[in-house]
Amino acid sequence: MGRKKKADHEHDSVAPGLVVKTKKRLIVAAGSSHPELAAAVAHELGTELAPTEHRTFASGEILTRFEISVRGGDIFLIQSFGPPVNEWMMEMLIMLDAAKRASAKRITVVAPYYPYSRQDKKGRGREPISARLVADLFKTAGADRVMSVDLHAAQIQGFFDGPVDHLFAKPVLLQHFQDTLSPDDRAKLTVVSPDTGRVRVADQWSDSLGAPLAIIHKRRDPNVANQVTVNEIVGHVDGRVCLLVDDMIDTGGTIVKAAQALKASGAERVIVAATHAVFSDPAVERLQDAAIDEVVVTDTIPLPADKRFPGLTVLPIAPLLARAIHEVFEDGSVTSMFDGAA
Repeated sequence: MGRKKKADHEHDSVAPGLVVKTKKRLIVAAGSSHPELAAAVAHELGTELAPTEHRTFASGEILTRFEISVRGGDIFLIQSFGPPVNEWMMEMLIMLDAAKRASAKRITVVAPYYPYSRQDKKGRGREPISARLVADLFKTAGADRVMSVDLHAAQIQGFFDGPVDHLFAKPVLLQHFQDTLSPDDRAKLTVVSPDTGRVRVADQWSDSLGAPLAIIHKRRDPNVANQVTVNEIVGHVDGRVCLLVDDMIDTGGTIVKAAQALKASGAERVIVAATHAVFSDPAVERLQDAAIDEVVVTDTIPLPADKRFPGLTVLPIAPLLARAIHEVFEDGSVTSMFDGAA
């Protein structure tokens, strides 16, 4: 009898302890690179940025400390990796370590512009794959998830050992052109890919706008950075309003050469649309070339006053980021934001 009673007791009982109802807590914190964007994202989410101390010592070393408890929280760390990219990278790694050691339940890196994204493969022998290295650094420092906008190469998603939310700025840019292009412009519109690597993206734009597609074939010298030669244009651009779409503009060399080639082939107007405005010198000067009629970008990277010019339109990316953060926090669908494409 005693033996049976003991067996029943072991089978039916529950270990002593406390039962509590745990509620999820959304925390948004930010690095120092783009405070305006981070504040706008928090505002869209109906919250405030977590108070965070950022300090740089005389030696150049960085300290980051959360001034409130993040224990058990679902924390989203926003950092945009414009120049100086290496400083912002180190700050993010330190923030990740601080959040991990403060017992955050889940940590998501929100990097609107992914650092080192153009170093996604080996073009020549003995080269690094720095985009993979960045993913490894994020993971080692404590990131559980990464969120970014318009990665330079889709395969970067596979570099991170965990979920990656690849967002697209196309809905934001597309809405702008649907609102601003006249019916006459829409009738003469041609979407142009600045190189063969962006054909797939340009083709999606072509479908969305119901416009034909043209492609510019270019050559780049692998031994000389930022040097581009336009070879030929595939498609009809004479008398057309050309919309050049790309993921980023760095020095502006590719875009300006492409716009000049389009105008030389009879294009009526050339409009440039890009997600990331890196705008390294001499991009601002180049983008004011007579061949370019308008430049439209988003604010994934901060643009100071000296990098703004007449003819430049900067669209807010905060609503897109906020919606994606909300979907992740609520265990919803980020893919549904992009008609199943994400």
